[in-house]
Amino acid sequence: MKSVAAHDRPREKLQRVGATALGDNELLAVVFGHGRANASALDLANAVLTAVAGLDRLARARYDELRRIPGIGAARAAQIVAAVELGRRTLTRVGRERIQITSPRVLAEMLLPQYGSRAVEQFGVVLLDTKHRVLRTTVVTVGTVDASIVHPREIFREAASAGAAAIVLFHNHPSGDPEPSQDDVVLTRRVAAAGILMGIDVVDHVILADARYCSMREKGLL
Repeated sequence: MKSVAAHDRPREKLQRVGATALGDNELLAVVFGHGRANASALDLANAVLTAVAGLDRLARARYDELRRIPGIGAARAAQIVAAVELGRRTLTRVGRERIQITSPRVLAEMLLPQYGSRAVEQFGVVLLDTKHRVLRTTVVTVGTVDASIVHPREIFREAASAGAAAIVLFHNHPSGDPEPSQDDVVLTRRVAAAGILMGIDVVDHVILADARYCSMREKGLL
């Protein structure tokens, strides 16, 4: 990175003024650590962000997609995927006190950092106690970019094993649009009906997409 003044190189700049002062490309360059022949770490960072259409889309990028970017081999692709996953985990780790689900917004704030920007659809269930406090969150199926195949017995197997009194269904829409499809509505009502037989309340079904969400309960579909 000889063309950049020493004190303005990303790593040195981070040490001097802090990480918040760095641009997206500079932070990614720090993750890379160094460049390659004829391309600095900052050049590679710019190439990656251009290829995936910005930082927001980087969270959706898959390992094999990143490897196809010129200059990004197996090691750098792994660095990116690991850095994104670390970021997700820092937002989803909670303290000893369990979260109590009092509204769809509380649910969304808990689930969006982990699942909102996934490139592949994931369907899961939040298991709750009698006071609607979170026991655990489990992914039941991982599908294609279009749909997941879910059966109520898989959902209630998880609920029964945890001794859950209630559950919340959730899944992400890789398209970025959280509006429910007709299939989503049918599945939700099917699971809710099974929940009545099982004695386990289906509180909501929340659809996640990037930074947005849709609550079936709020829309009157449950």
